[in-house]
Amino acid sequence: MKYQLHLAHLYGDLLNTYGDIGNVLVLEYYAKQMDVELTSEVISLDQPFDATKFDIAFFGGGQDHEQVIVSKDIQAKKQALTDYIENGGPMLAICGGYQLLGKYYIGANGERIEGIAALDHYTKSQDNNRFIGDIVIENEETGQKYHGFENHNGVTYLGKDERPLGKVISGHGNNGKDQGEGAIYKNVYCSYFHGPILARNGELAKRILLTALKRKYPEADLTAQENLKIKPTY
Repeated sequence: MKYQLHLAHLYGDLLNTYGDIGNVLVLEYYAKQMDVELTSEVISLDQPFDATKFDIAFFGGGQDHEQVIVSKDIQAKKQALTDYIENGGPMLAICGGYQLLGKYYIGANGERIEGIAALDHYTKSQDNNRFIGDIVIENEETGQKYHGFENHNGVTYLGKDERPLGKVISGHGNNGKDQGEGAIYKNVYCSYFHGPILARNGELAKRILLTALKRKYPEADLTAQENLKIKPTY
């Protein structure tokens, strides 16, 4: 392979409730087509996050029990993760990972689960309700439509310098009120899509990989990678 990228799978041994580990497999699949060797490493409890080692980070979701455990541990990684994000490190965060990058999450039992406030959003919970079902959004920068499945009790409200991953065409999105789904901040992409999101939305996988390649290999000619055709999978 001509290029090499290394991915940090944050708490990959704990946050696998919805099968979102599939996003790592999809990134590996498209990486091969882009002449890239993508390796991955799980960073879990009591393990430091060394931002200099990684070119991409993936942060999946889980249930409240696992999120409470991760919430306590991730405070020790807060500065390193924040530095990685502020320096333009590409990251995909799904559901619980999305919530924990923000200020806090109010769990289903009313407990406050602390995030790391690397992003400015916050999340509350719904009373006796979940947003479940198919969802379609449109990214207003690229015009690309992303198809997926949402299943979340949390309602998230974006903050300073954040914009939604897409505008809701059908479904609920972040909170069912402002027609936004997910979040983008610098090179961080957040979403409530399960499925996993990248399996049905290869253009987003390509975008993340290209961001990482351009960051690591700023002088490289990536024309072939940019011209990779992504076939629809929905």
